[in-house]
Amino acid sequence: MDFSVSQRAQEHLGAMRDFMESEVLPTEVEWYEYLRLHGPHEHPPVMERLKESARRRGLWNLFLPKYGGLSNVEYAHIAEESGWSPVIAPEALNCQAPDTGNMEILERFGTPRQKSVWLQPLLEGEIRSAFAMTEPDVASSDATNISTRIERVGGDYVLNGRKWWITGVADTRCRVFLVMGVSNPDAPSPHERHSIVLVPRDTDGVDVVRHLPIFGYQDQHGHSEVEFRDARVPADALLGTEGQGFKIAQARLGSGRIHHAMRAVGMAERALSLMVERAKVRTVFGAPLADQGAVQQLIAQSRIEIDQVRLYVLQTAWLVDQAGSAAAAGAIAGIKVAAPAVAVAVVDRAIEVFGAAGLGDDTPLAYLYAWARALRVVDGPDAVHRRTIARLELRRALRPSQ
Repeated sequence: MDFSVSQRAQEHLGAMRDFMESEVLPTEVEWYEYLRLHGPHEHPPVMERLKESARRRGLWNLFLPKYGGLSNVEYAHIAEESGWSPVIAPEALNCQAPDTGNMEILERFGTPRQKSVWLQPLLEGEIRSAFAMTEPDVASSDATNISTRIERVGGDYVLNGRKWWITGVADTRCRVFLVMGVSNPDAPSPHERHSIVLVPRDTDGVDVVRHLPIFGYQDQHGHSEVEFRDARVPADALLGTEGQGFKIAQARLGSGRIHHAMRAVGMAERALSLMVERAKVRTVFGAPLADQGAVQQLIAQSRIEIDQVRLYVLQTAWLVDQAGSAAAAGAIAGIKVAAPAVAVAVVDRAIEVFGAAGLGDDTPLAYLYAWARALRVVDGPDAVHRRTIARLELRRALRPSQ
């Protein structure tokens, strides 16, 4: 396996590191202070400055090979760097979920009109979007349970149902929802019963009920509950074909899970960096924390786990580059479990070294912990991915035991 990157990718990575150190990390205080003063879901003006700088540096839309020219392995390194500031940096690059996955499937399944109306402004960073799949009344980790109804009525589709934990809705720039629901309830296979339609935010019958916090944090882009009550869209709002919704939903998750995993690695790296810095400057019992064997163990274990999981994710990205997401299904499931778990563990150790200072907002650790723990649920909980891995392993032909 070759995890090396091209000269062009190395240049992008160098530009990304400089962008993070010189612009993104120094503006975090300004970003969060603006939200504190104006409301948690407002749009800090600093983001537009960062987006313009990312464009000038050639760091725009790098997640899409067609536009960025990078392999999954190459983009994985960029994603790791963005994980040092997991909310601000990805959006500054126009590489923030759920827009990334939505752009991928619009590029692959969208009609020329859908691409013109929705994909192009997403690529330009002019609007945001949401992917509405998860529901409160069913176990949505099994997507065949999704029960929102999408019914054909004359020349329209009519939607009725309730979604929640829909990322991006609280941002007023979110202009379109990609909604998954049951359109063909009598199809023989449960994987052929769902469709996805494009629903403009201002459609009559679309009600944003509430914005849900993650461990008490309200993210700028939000995670929301949305109700559809006889919401009507024209038939040309269908993405792909009827009954293709499950396939489309799966298509948007493969590379996205690599992005999530590498951002988790970046979060862990930042937590370790903060841990090391704290250990060097904080004195306890007459000596620096760094001299304490217990603290050294925390630092060493963190380095081992980060390096291990990074290689796991890069291997998975390489497999996707070589053979596609379907062939790498087990590895994709594996990194979705492993990377957030490592991030949670490393951030927790950093909080231990910081003590009470790690529990509040004076450091990014509490927020990183909340975000990393949420990643163990986003795009399917750990148990579902372990189930996938186990089923693949049980089907695999093993060498006979001696």
